[in-house]
Amino acid sequence: MTILPMDDALQPGLYIVATPIGNLSDLSPRAAFVLARADLIAVEDSRVTATLLRHIGAKRPMIAYHDHNADRVRPGLIERMAREAVALVSDAGTPLISDPGYKLVRDARAAGIPVTTIPGPSAAIAALTLAGLPTDRFAFFGFLPAKGKAQAIAEAAAFPGSLVFYESGPRLAATLKALSEGLGDRDAAVAREISKKFEETVTGTLAELAARYAEAPPKGEIVIVVGPPGEPEAASETEVDAALGEAMARLSPSRAAAEVATRLGLPRKAVYERAQQLK
Repeated sequence: MTILPMDDALQPGLYIVATPIGNLSDLSPRAAFVLARADLIAVEDSRVTATLLRHIGAKRPMIAYHDHNADRVRPGLIERMAREAVALVSDAGTPLISDPGYKLVRDARAAGIPVTTIPGPSAAIAALTLAGLPTDRFAFFGFLPAKGKAQAIAEAAAFPGSLVFYESGPRLAATLKALSEGLGDRDAAVAREISKKFEETVTGTLAELAARYAEAPPKGEIVIVVGPPGEPEAASETEVDAALGEAMARLSPSRAAAEVATRLGLPRKAVYERAQQLK
């Protein structure tokens, strides 16, 4: 565990700093302390971080660190961390969420460099608090791929909790439509501009939300939260009989009943009794 010093100096190492996702007042005092004293700040976009630094009255050296240059820049950052305090920020929110920062943390730890996190805003977590959907179990999927979207949604469908996605305004309606087709018409929420002046959260089924935004794509940064799947409908007597008939053509009544009970989620004893009747 790394403990921040109380004086003006930071010890060498990597500091993962969460920054506001909208309202600059959400920057924590601890995050401001680190950013104002870091020897170097690794940033996605220096213009965005410069605005944040002006907000706290600081000016610090910055270096670009993003998807396109991470492999090239990372070794030099690791070297500097051995003797300097290096802060890592994203344009908004908590670093490492939908960005390549985890490799920097991995390599820093491998080099024996102290790593400290300064927690704070996260759009995914903020959207979950706004959605009014179950939060006891959830999975974060980031941005769905432009290619292979249906497959990615099919993989998400297997998760038995709420789902969280990031999306842009122009793609929102198409993504909601694809989610509705792939997940069924689950309850969902679209949260945008979180913590900003025009913050908005709209709830409804996936189909309703897709129709709402089809002709009026919204602006701003967007998070989609989809509720968990409902309980599956119980198999009808006709479906049970058909499944048993097929299974008993291959297996004994006992083994056929066990197979069908497992597949349809039914009590084994009841299915076995029905198999005996059909036999």
